[in-house]
Amino acid sequence: MNKEVESKNNQSDIRQPVGDDPNTREQPTVQERNLTANPGDAIAERPQSVEEKAKQVAVDSPDITGDQITVPTYFVVDEPDGEEKALHHVKDAEEISDVIREARVDENGNRVWW
Repeated sequence: MNKEVESKNNQSDIRQPVGDDPNTREQPTVQERNLTANPGDAIAERPQSVEEKAKQVAVDSPDITGDQITVPTYFVVDEPDGEEKALHHVKDAEEISDVIREARVDENGNRVWW
């Protein structure tokens, strides 16, 4: 099987030539680049404190109406043991939704709509 057909069968292995000589340089695959739709979605490779994560902003730009929209990369929530936990707005979206649902329940377990 030739290399062109192999690449078509496995999209994640496609490499695009860059520069003047396409035979000498290749761009990394998507997995090698760890691309995200938004640079603020990227998770740092080094460990970060909750305070460092709380300062990160995923989106800070105007929307179509011109209103400035700011979305934090991490939402900091309080754990039952008193610790703070930073939840990533993409990776931990389901857990963030759970926290919001819990916040909308009164002391008797009844859902409260505001």
